[in-house]
Amino acid sequence: MKINIGKKIKDITITTTDNKNKLSDYLNKNLILYFYPRDMTPGCTTESIEFNENISKIKRAGWNVVGVSRDTIKSHLKFIDKHSFKFPLISDEDEKVCNMFDVIKEKSLYGRKYMGIDRSTFLVSTDLKIINLWRNVKVKGHVDEVINKIKELK
Repeated sequence: MKINIGKKIKDITITTTDNKNKLSDYLNKNLILYFYPRDMTPGCTTESIEFNENISKIKRAGWNVVGVSRDTIKSHLKFIDKHSFKFPLISDEDEKVCNMFDVIKEKSLYGRKYMGIDRSTFLVSTDLKIINLWRNVKVKGHVDEVINKIKELK
């Protein structure tokens, strides 16, 4: 499925650390939905900590934040506990959310090819439309870029 700005997405069933079960459960405000490869890895930890450090500013601007990876709920809960995240994580072990947002890509590590999550962020409106998106995200400066965009959209 190709995701573009302006496209409406489906409200799907999800598995989360805060026991919500639909994507729309987070749409009482607009939503920053960010996809990352793995809990507890350096880049993913840095990105998640930066979202967490800015959570008050993000919420005041009228947005929720939810992270998504293929890790288990157990792994996510450890990740949240270790870093005191103030936002939930979606466990997408079956890749349903990842496939809907088209973030599973061929990657390479030490010459070995595998399928993994392409670090990506989506801004989703309360009516399930994509407002903005970033693909192949570089962690450094990304959260600031997202915050600047949501301020611009106000």
